[in-house]
Amino acid sequence: MSSEHSPYRVAIIGTGGIATAHAVALADLPQQAELVAVVDIDADRAEQFAQRFSVPAVYTDAGAMLAAEELDLVNICTPPQTHGPLAIEVIRHGVAALVEKPTALSLREMDELAEAQARYEAPILTVFQHRFGAAGIRLRDFVQAEKLGRPLVATCETLWYRNDAYFEVPWRGRWDIEGGGPTMGHGIHQFDLMLSVLGPWVDISAFAARQSRPTDTEDVSVALARFENGALATVVNSVVSPRETSRLRFDFEYATVEVEHLYGYQDADWTFTAAPGHEHLAAEWGEATSDEVSSHRMQLSAIFQAFTNHTEPEVSLKEARRTLEFAAATYASAFRRETVSAGQIAGTDPFAQSMSGDLVPWAPMKAPAV
Repeated sequence: MSSEHSPYRVAIIGTGGIATAHAVALADLPQQAELVAVVDIDADRAEQFAQRFSVPAVYTDAGAMLAAEELDLVNICTPPQTHGPLAIEVIRHGVAALVEKPTALSLREMDELAEAQARYEAPILTVFQHRFGAAGIRLRDFVQAEKLGRPLVATCETLWYRNDAYFEVPWRGRWDIEGGGPTMGHGIHQFDLMLSVLGPWVDISAFAARQSRPTDTEDVSVALARFENGALATVVNSVVSPRETSRLRFDFEYATVEVEHLYGYQDADWTFTAAPGHEHLAAEWGEATSDEVSSHRMQLSAIFQAFTNHTEPEVSLKEARRTLEFAAATYASAFRRETVSAGQIAGTDPFAQSMSGDLVPWAPMKAPAV
């Protein structure tokens, strides 16, 4: 790292829509970080972005930027197909990479990233900002301290609405560029938060469909998952739902804990219901409150704090891979019409090579080889 202490030097690759969330978050952390460079193949867009956020250096090539700048972190905000190659290029320069979800398009690519990370000894991190909301952290603390008893049932819903025009952007809704539909690109935030609470999953049985959107990918998926601790969960991911909501509910032995929000939650979005005889837990839950929204800012702040403390920043490749494997198993179960176990998708399995597994039921039939 170039900095022995903060503020850490940060660059952003890709100045499209999501990059604004990164730049705003960094601007809110002046004691921890400074945004010193941006990269975009569209020079005009990069210049406009740099002017908006007072960024001193602008590049149209990531390699040139990495060669010229001393950096501690590079935020990768490009279309999903480019995430893996750019992350490797960043860590090859000894710089930490923070990648927007999904980290990669396949489990095979995730394993390639892990090999590169071990070789270059720089971390590849994934943006899963909902893990860093105050109530989400508090829930994990309660679970780790075994205050809530065993987890029994969970519901995870990402019911969003994206019209046909949304998919006119060339890379959206394509297996080869986006990696998948709402399972990969939308609901992944919610079920990542669920996995961070419930821990390792054991097996998944799922369905997926293209109900109405002009995509190659699914626009709805539904999964039933079983966890090592015995909990059962339903997971629904949709982009065809006019009343949009993001909802998580956890039923433990001693309490129900739930949140309903859309793109980010505050403590006020959570409800804690204690089981009879355990009312003290509700009082303890309410002792600390926060009106801060789960956000990029909170995850970035945690990363910089980890840099300063010389600890492993969140969310590591290992954690991100478990979430991506959940998505791969959802697709594999849906398209093969069978239950898929954790660790089953490996090696030359088509679903390790791509989320579609080359088995999408609504895909055009391929002509036989001559």
